Amino acid sequence: MAVLASVLSIVAGLVHIAIFLAETVWWRRPEVWRAFRLPDQEAADSAAFFAYNQGFYNLFLAVGALLGPVFLLTGYTTAGWTLYLFSCGSMVAAAVVLRVGGGARYTRAALAQASVPSLALLTSIPALA
Repeated sequence: MAVLASVLSIVAGLVHIAIFLAETVWWRRPEVWRAFRLPDQEAADSAAFFAYNQGFYNLFLAVGALLGPVFLLTGYTTAGWTLYLFSCGSMVAAAVVLRVGGGARYTRAALAQASVPSLALLTSIPALA
């Protein structure tokens, strides 16, 4: 199960890298800011710094979700589990905050954000027991 959990953690990390790219590199593209439910370019420009900052949060979580399995598979189990559990747990917690703070209109985004890291955490339970 540790291998499946590692694969899921890597997928979660790659998803968060895609989010990083959207929020930092591609933010001013209409198809990107519309996906974040902004009404126009002016609103996107006003939110650009906050999106940029949020993008880096997602990148940092991605790094942990990607490095955790690398450490696990190379024998550094304490560091690997720590990074993996912290990163995936933080991704799930951020999704809960998104849903609770944003209301029902953010349900789909929160589920997309939390689904893979939640599965990663669930599949790690037998390996940790």
